[in-house]
Amino acid sequence: MPIVDVSPVVSEKGKLRADAARMLADSIARVFNAERGRVWVRVTELHESGYAENGTSLAKDELPVFVQVLHADWPDQESRSTEARAIAEAVAFSLSRQVELVHVIYAPSGRGRVALGGKLVE
Repeated sequence: MPIVDVSPVVSEKGKLRADAARMLADSIARVFNAERGRVWVRVTELHESGYAENGTSLAKDELPVFVQVLHADWPDQESRSTEARAIAEAVAFSLSRQVELVHVIYAPSGRGRVALGGKLVE
């Protein structure tokens, strides 16, 4: 089920490739070893004017990418640690970013909270 939201901060002149969502979906699906159509990826570009870090200005090559992962059930901590690194690497590769700038956030488990096609995931 994983639903993955990817929010890269883009520069004023920066724009993601037209196939960025497909590239991300395919590379992230490999991390999960998922069957076709089982990983959903939503990409939302965040303009650099809508992002800041206190007390500093960021160069174009320092702009981060935020990734939120929603699983039906949370993997255990060791699995999350391994998975988070693999997701960061997949996203960094797909978007030509530094892996250190990809930040993975796990959403609370979706089981009992998410309804796909109106049907609650149980």
